[in-house]
Amino acid sequence: MSYIVIVNPSILAGSGTGMPFAGVLSATVLVACSMTLMMGLYARLPFAVAPGMGLNAFFAYTIILQNKVPWQTALGIVFWAGVLFLLVSATPLRARIATAIPSNLRLATAAGIGLLLTFIGLRNAGLIEPDPATMVRLGTLDYRSALLLLGLVVAVVLMRRHSPFAFLASIFGVTLLAWALGYAKPPEQIVSLPDFSSVALKLDVLGALRLSLLPAMVSILFTDLFDSLSTFIGVATAAGLTEPDGRPLNLRRGLIVDAFATFTAGLAGTSSGTAYVESIAGIRMGGRTGLASVVTALCFVPCFFVAPLAVAVPTYATAPVLVLVGVAMFQMVAQIDFSSIEDALPAFVTLVLIPLTFSITQGILCGFILQALLYACVGRGREVPVALWLLAALSAVLLFLR
Repeated sequence: MSYIVIVNPSILAGSGTGMPFAGVLSATVLVACSMTLMMGLYARLPFAVAPGMGLNAFFAYTIILQNKVPWQTALGIVFWAGVLFLLVSATPLRARIATAIPSNLRLATAAGIGLLLTFIGLRNAGLIEPDPATMVRLGTLDYRSALLLLGLVVAVVLMRRHSPFAFLASIFGVTLLAWALGYAKPPEQIVSLPDFSSVALKLDVLGALRLSLLPAMVSILFTDLFDSLSTFIGVATAAGLTEPDGRPLNLRRGLIVDAFATFTAGLAGTSSGTAYVESIAGIRMGGRTGLASVVTALCFVPCFFVAPLAVAVPTYATAPVLVLVGVAMFQMVAQIDFSSIEDALPAFVTLVLIPLTFSITQGILCGFILQALLYACVGRGREVPVALWLLAALSAVLLFLR
């Protein structure tokens, strides 16, 4: 999962948000190191934590660039989403929300985020560009496209061999070739001191409390909750780290750490943190307790000092990783039940709206509304939990306020 040290600053700072690259990198490492350590010592689980893929794209492209929210205010949104997540995780409300959200909407959200990440990756590589007539079109096939293909080949070959260095090898392979061919400039120095002054504690806490920003805050909350639950449940089940009744071990403590990772990210200066599905790699290698997370956290410490090297990585070098992460997330679409239209349509609309509107918020909110409405229209209203009706009503209000 160490690829996030380069990819996250590339998305948050390299997309024109105005955030300093070195500051975001230091914030990324700080969240990964401290929250993974907390996961090991408090939750006693072998799960690593870092700013999440998908949420970072939502933070940069939707909240800041599309909605024109200053990055300081966006960090405030992340902070308050983390506070809400902590309240949800520490109370029985967590279970109520988790059971109220239909599985098809959870799966569709993951698949839609996968498409969004793929779109961003292809755009960063110049393979897709805007067009006034058709909205988008195939871009110019130049060196960026060739390097994208090369990066994909390197990563796929290593992934087939179960190498944990697949993503890093792709990023550095493309970067080194770009340096050698003169398409990018190598760094003048390799290491520097971490930057804890440019984005840390720069969040606008009060400015984030505007009603118009509530949809983004709720979207981060729900997406983070989905990510956490699916990661804990999926990885714990695959690794056998479950209670006798099938529940993941220490689920409540794990979600509390995830909540801390979200509002700590807002304080540190990055998008919200979450448990990483890549944790399964360490578990498969024998990590069964919190000690594995403690060691992983310590492994992040040297990354505080590599900002000059990371800044010299061109944005198109991370495009193969975005595409491959998108593929991994889009696989969730195979688990969606399309046998009934009242289940299929909300899932389809959620999945499609996320990449087409460049907004996870719009997809999730529309999915909640459609799910409750269609079930009522086809005579299955009694199957809709009260909590989902409340979520649908809240979604309608949030869409009106946006």
